[in-house]
Amino acid sequence: MSDADGAGSTRDLPGAGPLWSKLRVNLENRLAEGDFNDAFPGELALAREYGLSRHTIREALRGLRRDGLVTAARGRTSRVAETAIEQPMGALYSLFTSVESAGIEQYSHVRRLDIRTDKDAAAHLGIAEDTPLVYLERLRMADDEPLAVDRVWLPATRTRPLLDADFGHTSLYEQLRISCGIRLTGGRERIRAVVPTASEQLLLGCPPEVAALAVDRLGCADGEAVEWRQTLIRGDRFSLTAQFTPHTYRFGNTDPTALEGEPR
Repeated sequence: MSDADGAGSTRDLPGAGPLWSKLRVNLENRLAEGDFNDAFPGELALAREYGLSRHTIREALRGLRRDGLVTAARGRTSRVAETAIEQPMGALYSLFTSVESAGIEQYSHVRRLDIRTDKDAAAHLGIAEDTPLVYLERLRMADDEPLAVDRVWLPATRTRPLLDADFGHTSLYEQLRISCGIRLTGGRERIRAVVPTASEQLLLGCPPEVAALAVDRLGCADGEAVEWRQTLIRGDRFSLTAQFTPHTYRFGNTDPTALEGEPR
């Protein structure tokens, strides 16, 4: 690339501030123009291209990673971040419907599907702590990259037929309707930002500087709690949105009994 094209040497980095800051702006512009759609160059390649030290390159890349524009797991080369998945707040939503709406292929690796007891889950469901529960744990994938770890507990007396379902690419809520005659009609949800543990970072394939969204959901059918769910979602691949005016702030669908799409 020539000097006139915006890369190639420090002369191509206009503006005030330190070199790493000007380089970051230059790389952001090139990302927006699609220069790195095929592959994002490594530190050595960028150092050669721009005539800068690897320290300066690392400082520029650190900002790009923090903003979710490029990603890099430990020991791996940086790459352009995948398309972020957006989900309106305030409706009973499907994570994977949101993924597919973004044009991204999705599937799940089933890590656990069994019957067990769990005091904490039972407390949230408002049932005796020794009540048998169907437990489903999935690593949810988007475009062959980890997106979320999903853990669900459901009273076994009503949901035991789920043990025969294949959840590799099957909606949990669809299986609840088909196999158990249960359709969720509402519930409540809490979303908070967390720092994933080392084991969670490894499972999700996210670098240490990437936070995650922890989602706790209590799903109900006609006023009865039937689902306790805990989901950990990569913060650099998922975002929540809301609409507002000078007088109102609307969280998606405000009807707590309405379903948006087909939750999974």
